[in-house]
Amino acid sequence: MAKKEKRSEGGQKGNQNARKHGFYSKVMDMAEKRNLTVANGIEGIDDEIAVLRVKLRNVLAKDPENIKLLMAASSTLAGLLKVRVELNKSQKKNVRESIGK
Repeated sequence: MAKKEKRSEGGQKGNQNARKHGFYSKVMDMAEKRNLTVANGIEGIDDEIAVLRVKLRNVLAKDPENIKLLMAASSTLAGLLKVRVELNKSQKKNVRESIGK
């Protein structure tokens, strides 16, 4: 009898549940979903950054005169990028502290 392989936690490779039933699935067209699939392997706030970039690109293409929305999205994106940089600094600090101990 063949031994079963141990499955990792979370969705398994090739699992499409998130694409079909995910939080953003109803507001994204197929091109955006493909772009998000590419960015989906990223952990942390990077997935939110990826979604915002896809949506910002969509607004630029379809409604470039919507300056208010473009400014709000750009500001939010800048804030998320700043948070990511701070998180990365914190992670590096924790690694250094762990090595030091």
